[in-house]
Amino acid sequence: MDSLTLADRCAMKVTGEQLKVLCAIAEAAGREVMAVYASDFESWHKDDASPLTEADLRADAVIRNGLEAAFPNVFILSEESVSTGQGAAEIFFLVDPLDGTKEFLRRNDEFTVNIALVQRGGVMAGVVFAPALGKLFYAARGIGAWVSDLHGVRRLKVAKYSEGAPLRVIGSRSHGSGALTDWLARLPYPHELVVAGSSLKFCRIAEGVADIYPRFGATSQWDTAAAQCVLEVAGGAVLDLSGERLCYGLERPVINPEFVAMSDSRLILLSSVTRG
Repeated sequence: MDSLTLADRCAMKVTGEQLKVLCAIAEAAGREVMAVYASDFESWHKDDASPLTEADLRADAVIRNGLEAAFPNVFILSEESVSTGQGAAEIFFLVDPLDGTKEFLRRNDEFTVNIALVQRGGVMAGVVFAPALGKLFYAARGIGAWVSDLHGVRRLKVAKYSEGAPLRVIGSRSHGSGALTDWLARLPYPHELVVAGSSLKFCRIAEGVADIYPRFGATSQWDTAAAQCVLEVAGGAVLDLSGERLCYGLERPVINPEFVAMSDSRLILLSSVTRG
């Protein structure tokens, strides 16, 4: 498949076969991650002080080789590498070969492989694979969103929040903040807080087991794009604090604005209530 064909097809929708290819690439990367996870691995730090392991690099190589073979000439922006040459603003891949490296180092199993296909600011397809949990989340516009695990394959659909019920808030396992504590203290509804690592927080909402994920700290484009697609196709929303949809692009800053991921876009009103 050449890049023109890919661009032509993605101008309307991603095909089921393309989505299967992305899932297979993520699963292959996950096998590399688990091979390192089972070993006595070491870690070091990048220039920005974030942790790095052999698993990040091995997964990145598998994903890059797979994408370049299946979708030649489509630009790839990964946390660990960038395609040579000038990227096309219209369509490109966003990749995090190991999202949740801190969770990987703590061996709590809550890390993921993220692959997203971006077109014109939106995510057309997203795959989130949690290899230690055996869960594969995948979605594409016009096709649907699913999770595959030991229980089989299930279509994903958010559970809409019913006013008066406890609000199920999900937060970061490794990036808690005073801002979240203050936000929770101002909530006008009863609530319960659970924590999860990596992009699994979006996926928990897509599964219908959480309602809202407010993020007041820094994230990068590759951290959120794939899981945002899964959540949006499942019926949820990811909005910045001004109520605009979280968007992506090579011309945009790598660091995302603060945002709220939720099962129901009306819940964005809570961000103004609790931060005002």
